[in-house]
Amino acid sequence: MNHEHYWFAVHVKSRHEFQVYERLAGAGIETFLPTVDKLKRWSDRNKLIQFPLFPGYLFVCTDRSHHARLTVLKTKGVVRLLGAVPGEPEPVPVPDEQVLSLKKVIEAGTALDPYPYLKEGQRVRIKHGPLAGVEGILVQKMDKHLLVISIEILQRSTAVTVEASDVETA
Repeated sequence: MNHEHYWFAVHVKSRHEFQVYERLAGAGIETFLPTVDKLKRWSDRNKLIQFPLFPGYLFVCTDRSHHARLTVLKTKGVVRLLGAVPGEPEPVPVPDEQVLSLKKVIEAGTALDPYPYLKEGQRVRIKHGPLAGVEGILVQKMDKHLLVISIEILQRSTAVTVEASDVETA
């Protein structure tokens, strides 16, 4: 039996991302919930609140065993593992480089914006600085260059502002 670990995208009930994250992490499963801070305004105050970058989704790193998948699927709030192809017994893993690039950008504390999912465009890699090695698609928006990191299985993307001179073809 293969016990190599893979990243899988998990669809969760609406507004249950943080609870499912806690439950999975509490069960000893490596879990990644990308979040962004947004300013929430009330009539009497403003406060920075953490929101899921991809509402309704998080990632788990686990092996492909039936037991591991069942542990995730039986967790309260989990809807399904993404990428399960009809007729296929196993879900499709998310490529490591997509999750690791997203983790690196979030850990660097770089400002992120949700971005429309892109499938076409030039794939680039950042050459130096705290985001060195991060890969994505370079796009231009107004007078800024953005590196778009796409998680294909979710059909979601996020963008970070970069200097065009800091990127090279991937």
